[in-house]
Amino acid sequence: MKSKLLLAATLSALLSFAAFAQDNTSGIKQDTKDAAHSTGQAAKKTGKKVKKGTKKAVHSTAKETSKGANKVEDKTAPK
Repeated sequence: MKSKLLLAATLSALLSFAAFAQDNTSGIKQDTKDAAHSTGQAAKKTGKKVKKGTKKAVHSTAKETSKGANKVEDKTAPK
């Protein structure tokens, strides 16, 4: 996940540098805005994926913990 964010940041930086190399000064500003917008969107998307994966892992862990607790409870119940 971090590598995707790093890749997006690197690409946006390269686009910004390429924009400065152009002669058209009005296009530089818009290109920089577009690159920043793309980077922001990539960061949001990455964050959402991380949140979803973490939530899934936590729920799965809780479910398995509950199963284990039930097994122990059955074994230790008074007869």
